[in-house]
Amino acid sequence: MIEIPPSSVDVVLPCLDEARTLPWVLERVPPGWRAIVVDNGSTDGSPDIARELGAYVVHEPRRGFGAACHAGLTAATADVVCFCDCDASLDPGLLPTVAGPVLDGTEDLVLGRRRPTAPNAWPVHARLANLELARLIRRRTGLRLRDLGPMRAARREALMALGLTDRRSGYPLQKVVRAADAGWRVTETDVPYHPRTGRSKVTGTWRGTCQAVRDMRAVLAERPAAAPAFGASIAGGAR
Repeated sequence: MIEIPPSSVDVVLPCLDEARTLPWVLERVPPGWRAIVVDNGSTDGSPDIARELGAYVVHEPRRGFGAACHAGLTAATADVVCFCDCDASLDPGLLPTVAGPVLDGTEDLVLGRRRPTAPNAWPVHARLANLELARLIRRRTGLRLRDLGPMRAARREALMALGLTDRRSGYPLQKVVRAADAGWRVTETDVPYHPRTGRSKVTGTWRGTCQAVRDMRAVLAERPAAAPAFGASIAGGAR
């Protein structure tokens, strides 16, 4: 496995009432990597738990998955930034596998393709929505992705240069779409996906899933932006 110098990677963990899972998640963050827990309005003491466990805590009062992720990205200082859910559905201990191709310069954005470990790990309605989304991504960008996985890695300055504006469910998709428009090398790697603790704030209900789909359709409807010079330079024109 690639050797990673200390503090070369920050791990953004959006958090809303994850007191039960934070100890499990934080103890699996790779040694030398900084955990940035972004509290998005928790009422269960999550920020205090995260701080006690050694995480750097950021408070983002504006609700929304994208708002929390972007607050974490803005707070990051490492060259490479990883993102991971904080609900114990994904193991942060696998992040070196996801971040490795970014760290060694062979890829610009790596997504973790979720592989369910149990039938109840991924609700049927969420899987169906993901299949449709993957089809729309292929049509819009040409990227043959099979999942818009929440575990991902990229270089911080390049991500900031994308000028991401969505602050709700469309944020992960906008990141992929704008990266593709900028000519980034984008790939995915399989990661185990476990039953989460508690209900998903985004896809835990049909209503939440439908809202997420609407947010993502709005992103897909955006006109391609001019490729940022920095993004184009890291990609080398390859995909």
